[in-house]
Amino acid sequence: MPGATVGLRVGGARMGTDAEGALRAVRSLVELEDTEQAAQLYEELGASQRERLRKQAAQGPVKERRGLVEVLRRARDFLGAARLMDGSGDDAAAADLYVQSGQYMEAGEAWLRAGESERAAAAFERAGALERALEVYRGLGARESMAQCLVRLKRPFDAADLYRELGQPHAEVETLGGVTPEDPRYIEAVLRMCRLLDVEGFTHRALAVLVDALTSSDVARAEPAMVTERARLLRRMGMNAEAEAVLGRRNAPATTPVANGYRFLKAIPIFSELSLEDMKDLYRQARQVVLAQDSVVLEKGEPGVALLVLMEGTVDVFSGPESDARLLNSLGPGEYLGEISLVQDAPVSAHVRARTAVRALRISRTAFEHYLDTHEAAALRIYRLFTQNLAARVRALSA
Repeated sequence: MPGATVGLRVGGARMGTDAEGALRAVRSLVELEDTEQAAQLYEELGASQRERLRKQAAQGPVKERRGLVEVLRRARDFLGAARLMDGSGDDAAAADLYVQSGQYMEAGEAWLRAGESERAAAAFERAGALERALEVYRGLGARESMAQCLVRLKRPFDAADLYRELGQPHAEVETLGGVTPEDPRYIEAVLRMCRLLDVEGFTHRALAVLVDALTSSDVARAEPAMVTERARLLRRMGMNAEAEAVLGRRNAPATTPVANGYRFLKAIPIFSELSLEDMKDLYRQARQVVLAQDSVVLEKGEPGVALLVLMEGTVDVFSGPESDARLLNSLGPGEYLGEISLVQDAPVSAHVRARTAVRALRISRTAFEHYLDTHEAAALRIYRLFTQNLAARVRALSA
């Protein structure tokens, strides 16, 4: 109890029954390397007493300070332990303690002093210090992480330019999709999205994006370039009469957007509780890949390193790579492979081959781990759902 008197026998002698005696008792136990008993006594001290003890240790010998750090760890005063570690030369250990205490800004600075710039940037991003994180990512040349920061900083065009350099058109489109009709560059964003989607083979979706903009924005309806683009997309779809009607200021029928990778990714159970913003951030971590017919998609026994979400084509899942291996399943658009490899370091349990040419979204484990490091609430939801799904699988197998 704070303010209560404390008595303790150390080395055969009573160490006092007042607050000062309690402080001496903790220090004596540290010297005796009785970490467990020292931690119990530390937990009983009041907040002001604990602070005094930490200040005394900070000014004392290095051995005493390190001993008290272990006591504070045991007592789960991670922040106090981290602050005692500052300046001790073990900045990485201090950073870990700051992370445990939820002090991500301090953790980032400690990681920087330890020479762990990538971990420092992730800590800054997790703390919401996005400009600081962006600065560190820029120094590392980590353009994908820079783009993520720019999205969160509401700088979509800068982020989109980086995604273009990285050759990630789907992330570029999603980023530009965050530009609102109130933005003076809204028309530019819509036209750029339409051209990207059209080039990627999503002409229907491009037209849907354009129609939505024309429906929701007076500025868009008054912009000649939007009308011209609508006509161009209609012609690309073989709808020449409708294109002429648009150019003649007549109404053309709206179209329905086609399914896309974002919808498929969103449907995966372990992502079902992510917020819109977190889901969009995760989608930007993905890359589109094209796999040739008959190519090996996943090889049994090899380390699992990524999640694959099928958008087009079909894959066959076999019991092994042998020519007579048993066909276990066939998967098509909207289905996925390798989600366990995102959260568990385990070999692939089946052999997967592309029956047809396949287009898929790929999220590597490295990219996913970075996402978890910088999206704490999303990480908790994903791990909880993963655990629930895994438990359900175990029950099903047991039954």
